Amino acid sequence: MSFGHGGPSGGPAGQPPHGNTPPHQEGDDTARHPDPRSTPPGRDDGNPWPGQAGRSHTPGQDGRSPGNGQYGQPARRPVADMPPVQLVQPTPVTAPTPASAPIPAQGPAPASAPGRFPLPPLPPSSAGPIGSSGSTAGTGPNGSTGPTGPTPDWSALADAAATRSRRKRLLYVGGGVLATLAVGALVATAVVSSGSPSDGKNAALPSAESLPAEGNAPTPSFSPVAPPPPPDPKEFISHAQKDRAPLSAATLFPGRTLALEGRTYTKGATHQTNECAATTQGALGGILTRNGCGQVIRATFIKNNTAVTVGVAVFGTEAQALKAKEQVKDGIASLPGSGVPTFCRNGTICRKTANSYGRYAYFTVGGFTDNKTDVTTADKSVYALGDDAAKYTFLRIHERGRAQASAAAASGTVNG
Repeated sequence: MSFGHGGPSGGPAGQPPHGNTPPHQEGDDTARHPDPRSTPPGRDDGNPWPGQAGRSHTPGQDGRSPGNGQYGQPARRPVADMPPVQLVQPTPVTAPTPASAPIPAQGPAPASAPGRFPLPPLPPSSAGPIGSSGSTAGTGPNGSTGPTGPTPDWSALADAAATRSRRKRLLYVGGGVLATLAVGALVATAVVSSGSPSDGKNAALPSAESLPAEGNAPTPSFSPVAPPPPPDPKEFISHAQKDRAPLSAATLFPGRTLALEGRTYTKGATHQTNECAATTQGALGGILTRNGCGQVIRATFIKNNTAVTVGVAVFGTEAQALKAKEQVKDGIASLPGSGVPTFCRNGTICRKTANSYGRYAYFTVGGFTDNKTDVTTADKSVYALGDDAAKYTFLRIHERGRAQASAAAASGTVNG
């Protein structure tokens, strides 16, 4: 039996060269456009191929030369001793499936369907857990896959994801706090250790061995008697026995000016005498004498066309000075001189004051230096000059007592 390109030549008429080759079907492009290699025009021995009985072929009818194959190619001759071609039915591959859902193996096509191609093997099924619910996927009727188990619990999965996110945020916050504390500790350590031993700050501190023992340390002692209170300056100017400091016009009215609260007045003449009545006008001389006046010190101050004279009468006790002030009539006589003309004389109305502090009684008389103009309450300059002179005299007497009190406290003779 010889073989051509199309198969064995001994096949029965009307059968395809191969038993498994399907017949022509509708829509098959192979029937409409035959393969030139599978439909030769004729055999070399002049006999037609099976199935071509009754068909004649004249060489050269289709434009081909005799002895040539289709489309002018040389005719192919059968290959001798070629074994017959057999179609081997492919063995389907069975994919592993879960034990609970076995898939039957795909066998060859049934014998009752001659001419059909064998069905391709089923694709292997993918089995395994999906998500957290343990569902499996199998092969559907059309080759599609789908879940064969229960639906995953999406709410539980969302809760688990939220829990993990919160845990991460807490870890980040805790890590930031720990990092901040660590940086602060490092900075504090650097500040504490920045001072070197050679900077001399701790050089004066004694060592632990040189500190005195607790039993040998001296303890402070306190006197059970409270210290005496500081002496009162008025106490030293209230009686002649304690008021022993030098007393004169220079010590009572020092300097050449009277300065008080930003106002300044020029000092004129000063006078000191034991004849107290000779320094007064009217009835004041007799009052001073009866109350034990020892001396009178006077000083005059001037500013522009106004002037004032201050007279300080000195007594032995505070009671005597206070009594003289209470009995006062008329006033002290003005003291002209040293550039100050006569004022407050010949019946001119002037402003007069009287006061006392300690054993001292002091009086003022002030007016205009023309010795003609009477003083009224509208003359503020005269009032201001008289008030400043009286206040200055009081401060000078108080300073006399303060100085003696300080000296007595320093010497320890407060009660002497």
